[in-house]
Amino acid sequence: MAGVEVRRTEDGFEAVNDRGARVAIGAPDEAGVFSPVELLLAALGGCELVTVEPLTAQRGHRMVRLAATVSAEKVASNRLGTITLAYDVELPEGDEKAAEVLAAVAHRVHDRYCTVGTALREPTTVEQVLPAVS
Repeated sequence: MAGVEVRRTEDGFEAVNDRGARVAIGAPDEAGVFSPVELLLAALGGCELVTVEPLTAQRGHRMVRLAATVSAEKVASNRLGTITLAYDVELPEGDEKAAEVLAAVAHRVHDRYCTVGTALREPTTVEQVLPAVS
């Protein structure tokens, strides 16, 4: 089971995982923090890249640079439009097959292996549990 704790701090909010990593969360116009939507976009980009990188490297095609920009327009106050994940890659010099391998792996990861992408494309139940009020 995956999970994080999100809590209020003296400076705002943060997400903490069970390994102790922390991410500051705040409003979209607040400096030095990620907004919740930015974290969602980062999760998608991170999911794809951390899956693509070892799979291409295992096939002998380690990219010199592997990055992505993930963006989406808000189409309503509580709704995103299409999310676009644009790869920024520098291929290894002299590796004639690297582009082909990258494309094949990236498509498979996007379509089948990225849990975050699947959760965004397919219906996922989100339950809210509130404490009992006495």
